[in-house]
Amino acid sequence: MLTRLLHTRYRVTDLEKTAHFYKEVLGLEETRRHTSPRGSQLVFFKAPGSEEEIEICKFDGSGPVNVGHDITHLAFEVDDLAVFAKQAAAKGYPLSDGPTPTSTGSVIAFIDAPEGYEIELIQRAK
Repeated sequence: MLTRLLHTRYRVTDLEKTAHFYKEVLGLEETRRHTSPRGSQLVFFKAPGSEEEIEICKFDGSGPVNVGHDITHLAFEVDDLAVFAKQAAAKGYPLSDGPTPTSTGSVIAFIDAPEGYEIELIQRAK
């Protein structure tokens, strides 16, 4: 029986550029880094207040990374979307969509991570 979600994996070509984005733009904590037995270079990240991790993988043996449009995204809650957007834009990562108010009173926006993965940002209604 399943007991909990441990991590989600995204494969990338430029491991260091992506790791920099997750640490410096999103503010995630790098929890560990190693090479798997088959040769994948792996970096794990965790968001504050979350137990699940994000695994970023570089494995050239799998061929090129092709991220399809609107296939997948990660979603993070933010305290203040406007402040986050300003800080991310100053680091070279402006919002790619939004901010958009929702019917629940929350506000959502998107930012593009390196290699085309989308990140959803959600500021919950107060």
